[in-house]
Amino acid sequence: MTDSLRWRNPAVLDDLFLYHLARLQAAAGSRVVRLCEGRYGITRREWRMLGLLAEAGQLQPSQLAEQAQLDRTRTSRTITALLAKGLVRRESQAGDARRALLRLSDTGRALHAELFPQVQAINRELMDAVPEDELQAMARAFTRIRERARAMDASSPPPKAPRNRKRQAPP
Repeated sequence: MTDSLRWRNPAVLDDLFLYHLARLQAAAGSRVVRLCEGRYGITRREWRMLGLLAEAGQLQPSQLAEQAQLDRTRTSRTITALLAKGLVRRESQAGDARRALLRLSDTGRALHAELFPQVQAINRELMDAVPEDELQAMARAFTRIRERARAMDASSPPPKAPRNRKRQAPP
């Protein structure tokens, strides 16, 4: 059975499309994670936020959480780590100390400028395995899948896990 047929009608874990994406992320993403953690002392999540801030220039923490697709607690922890490492600056907005803007520090910009080309090279090497016509088809497919996922979430979002409560044993 082809992957496309298995992905439409999964019978086992290995048939699930999202499982294949997770495996791809684990296999290919590990190079980026090792680079970030081993050479630069930052986590994958910190790298994601550095990249988003490098592109946007500045963001409020809530905007960063939304763009990083993380809950506010994880975002807050990551921001705290980035501030402690001197990679990000937090500036209160005039007249409202509760509203802050985050931007890369000079050190954060230098780190991004050094690390991004290395991540680009990993990305290029991965994409070199796929012919251009297949890459274009994959890009179109991922756009449609992402749009469907957003529509599914908007029509009936799944319940959130009660993370702040103690876990109960199943009945």
